[in-house]
Amino acid sequence: MFLHRPLEEKDIAVICDFPQSTDELFYMFPKASYPLTPSQLRDAIESRSDSTVIEQNGEVVGFANFSRWEFRGRCSLGNVIIAPGTRSRGVGSYLIGCMIDIAFDKHEALELTASCFNHNVPGLLFYPKLGFRPFSIEERVDKHGARVALINLRFGRPEAQLSQN
Repeated sequence: MFLHRPLEEKDIAVICDFPQSTDELFYMFPKASYPLTPSQLRDAIESRSDSTVIEQNGEVVGFANFSRWEFRGRCSLGNVIIAPGTRSRGVGSYLIGCMIDIAFDKHEALELTASCFNHNVPGLLFYPKLGFRPFSIEERVDKHGARVALINLRFGRPEAQLSQN
């Protein structure tokens, strides 16, 4: 049903259409200005690792990468977004599953982290279903100048989780 592959140049314009509002773009890419442009996304990708897309029936429907990647350390999810018409249909679970595999297999990471703003309720409800657990909160400022909370979540290496039980 889904397949994943590394990002290609042709995917960038498609991904730029995924954020449907200033808030959605803020959740995906807080430093960007709405609407997302190919140059903004290219700049982000250049400083990140493992930019991955999900395809369904030949169409790009999901995107993520790592904002941080340390061999045998921590990988941190970044720029996570799903195409509007395919949300709540399993794309996100598949995408995060792929990123978990890349983190633990390629980078031999000890943990994978994700960050979610307090008003991103779908994200806050989504990550715990996949096994992520909150571990810290940081104060940030949104595009409107309002105080917001960035909730950091952690998913430990499966072997480490088994040894803790």
